[in-house]
Amino acid sequence: MLDTLLHNGVVRRVAQSVFTLFGVAVVVFVVLRAIPGDQITANLGTEAAALTPDQRAALESYYGLDQPLLTQFFGWLGNILTGNLGFSARAQTSVADLTLQALPVTFELAVLSILLALVIGIPLGMLSASRPNSARDATGQVVGLAGLSVPAFLLATTLTSVLASRFGFNPNGEPFARFFDDPLLNLQQMLLPSLVLGFGVAAPILRTTRTAVLEVASDDFVRTARAKGVPARRLQIRHVLRNALVPIATMTGLQFGYLLGGAVVVEQIFSIPGIGRQVLLGIQQNEYALVQSTVLVIALAFVLVNLLTDLLYRIIDPRVRAA
Repeated sequence: MLDTLLHNGVVRRVAQSVFTLFGVAVVVFVVLRAIPGDQITANLGTEAAALTPDQRAALESYYGLDQPLLTQFFGWLGNILTGNLGFSARAQTSVADLTLQALPVTFELAVLSILLALVIGIPLGMLSASRPNSARDATGQVVGLAGLSVPAFLLATTLTSVLASRFGFNPNGEPFARFFDDPLLNLQQMLLPSLVLGFGVAAPILRTTRTAVLEVASDDFVRTARAKGVPARRLQIRHVLRNALVPIATMTGLQFGYLLGGAVVVEQIFSIPGIGRQVLLGIQQNEYALVQSTVLVIALAFVLVNLLTDLLYRIIDPRVRAA
């Protein structure tokens, strides 16, 4: 069984994922301590200037800041392994609780965005590939280029301004509603941020679909199927799209992982209390435990998504399993 797993590369991918997470932990730990200022001053603001040396030393001891950096690093990793993500002085609660509140929000936003991206990207990519260098292809290319070129903050502010000023549609002006509390309001509040993120993600999916479909369409088995009189729609979906799914699944997995940690700007503009906004607030407050642990959770989610993607295209394409 182990030999089979090794042969399939699953164990190797898991080992790579563990090393990746360790690398992320080292980088975020070092970068946070390179930021000017310290956690105590960030938490207390101007009141930090009134601290006596003994009071500051006591606070440094409380937060573990008086320990050598290596001790702090491995102590933090040890706590992570036991499920202790640390404590947020700003929110006066554990980082684990904050993460459990924020992560589902970002996960929902990422799922809605990726669904919109697939609905836009795959059909447009197939339409572009069906007639290369035609007006249809040019339209698809323009949509893809627009998705890659238009910054998310510009699209977000434009949509918000137009819809709010002309149609009075501004659900994000109300307090955020979680899905299980008020599904209708929640979906209204998620609509615009999902459109903004989904439009940006649709572009690489569109371009990947176009390239993969063109490549598969030139294969011998597709020409044979066409010569046998297989209907065009069936040929495109059953023979071409099915065999083009591996690069599309890979790109979708990468983009989904990106959405879990890369939606900071959109979450901030639309006041979505997700994981990206939590990291931003943590950086502003120099909350080491909050930022370190949240970034590691995002990295873990990204690694898991990519691992699942690898496993998925081993299922989709038997040639990958045999490699």
